[in-house]
Amino acid sequence: MTFRTLCAALLCAVTLGAFADETPKSEVTYRKLPASVYYDKMTGGWLGQIAGVCWGAPTEFRWNDQIIPAEEMPEWKPEMINNAIGQDDIYVEMTFLRTLEQYGLDVSQRQAGIDFANSQYNLWCANNAGRHNLRMGIAPPDSSHPDYNTRGNDIDYQIEADFAGLISPGMPNAVIALGEKFGRLMNYGDGLYGGQFMGGMYAEAFFTDDIEQIVRAGLACIPEGSQYAEMVRDLLAWHAADPEHWENTWEKICEKYRRNPEYQKASNGPIDVKNNGAALLLGLLYGNKDPDQTIIISTRAGWDSDCNPSSAAGVLFTALGYSKAPAKFTQALDRETNFSFTEYNFNTLGKVCEKLAREILLSQGGYIERDADGNEVFCIPVEKPIPSPLELTWAPGPSAGARYSEEELAKIKFREYSMEEDFARCFPGWSISQLGEDMSPGRRENYRGKSQVFMTHPLNRDVPCILTRDLEIPAAGKTILRVTVSYHDDGQVVGDWVLTVRVNGALQTTALISADTVGPDGWVNIDTDLTPMAGQTVSVELANVADDWAWEAGYWASIELINEP
Repeated sequence: MTFRTLCAALLCAVTLGAFADETPKSEVTYRKLPASVYYDKMTGGWLGQIAGVCWGAPTEFRWNDQIIPAEEMPEWKPEMINNAIGQDDIYVEMTFLRTLEQYGLDVSQRQAGIDFANSQYNLWCANNAGRHNLRMGIAPPDSSHPDYNTRGNDIDYQIEADFAGLISPGMPNAVIALGEKFGRLMNYGDGLYGGQFMGGMYAEAFFTDDIEQIVRAGLACIPEGSQYAEMVRDLLAWHAADPEHWENTWEKICEKYRRNPEYQKASNGPIDVKNNGAALLLGLLYGNKDPDQTIIISTRAGWDSDCNPSSAAGVLFTALGYSKAPAKFTQALDRETNFSFTEYNFNTLGKVCEKLAREILLSQGGYIERDADGNEVFCIPVEKPIPSPLELTWAPGPSAGARYSEEELAKIKFREYSMEEDFARCFPGWSISQLGEDMSPGRRENYRGKSQVFMTHPLNRDVPCILTRDLEIPAAGKTILRVTVSYHDDGQVVGDWVLTVRVNGALQTTALISADTVGPDGWVNIDTDLTPMAGQTVSVELANVADDWAWEAGYWASIELINEP
């Protein structure tokens, strides 16, 4: 079987047998799960994700390659549970649920890509790169292929694959197939496997609270030759050798998966899926099934320290069930408010997941019976997982040449072009470099009352995004360079950044762009006097510099050279 044939088989796996007879097959072994227990555990899984991300959120990426001090661990307060309404760690995966709800289990990967392209939330890392490719017309699976996407090994699908396990109880091949359909929109290789591993753990957690059994079930869903699988085996072995001191295992994670160049190939540093997967496993393995300790350890491990406890707690709370979750996580839960950018609140989320789980059960050859009391019981066929083919992000196979047709492109509401093309439309004559991928940079049709605004983001904490142009300064009169800029505020989070202006390499202007420094309309004019350069042609450099590395997007409305006699 060729690679593409196998991928096609995996993509179809969740729909094979969709109209099969609902009677049991004598040659198949079934595991039974009362429908009421399924619902309790599935909603428990969502609660765990929410609790983990809300508790860890204040620490996210503030500690990289260091353990968060115990005194810096936030104190849990019941009202924190509703901070998840606007969390990308939660609502992105609901886009995939919506696609399945609207189009059915046999929805094409290309349609899944169109729906993801039409999402309106801010994205980062692999998600942002994948969505940008989709909006450019690069269809899946190429939207995640290393030829077009340098973020394939990022954490993204690992933090979004929870849905796949929650709607596929005991059905690992459905989890794997859902990864092939949705995970390939943005991730490749280990980035994809991290999500399939997560989904496999969720699927098993409906039947046991034995953490090692759950972890090994997830491991069986991914290629054994992958570095991600190697990491999982390491964590199991390191925990078995030293089950009391998670800090010692954390040191081993850093030594191998952060400091050894062999495991940093195609890595984007702290956001890499392997070290973050190891962090969530620290919580599961060393938390001893205690919800608090599971979340605290996965958080204190650092890196993406809200996603990791969210993933760990999601699996644990699935095993425990909503009914056994501590009251401090449920007593203030808002069940009625929709999660941002979605059609779902907590109650409707549970309903759509149960609906899809029933459909997947039948598609996989399962059936539903009633017990002596007339209650529904899911009868789930026991199956051996068939992992996706092994791929190496740093040595990828050929891309598929997948592109959207003009008819399909017409369905994408938010078309994108190359950043250079987009930027040139807004600011003719200027060039852009070192543009970071975070927060979906690019042209905005409207922002704060101004049209054709361009949003930039620093490449990283230390490397700013740069706008450059040579300008001829008039020989007479006063000449100023006026830049009209703003900061990020989407109603959920507020950022700031630093604007610097250099002329012929010399720093001329530095300005903090924040809520405290702009005008009442959210914009500010920053002027630089270029009169001393009268009659010269000068090289001007404008920079979007990171301030404290939190929501560092710069919004540019206009760049004008103003000459006054």
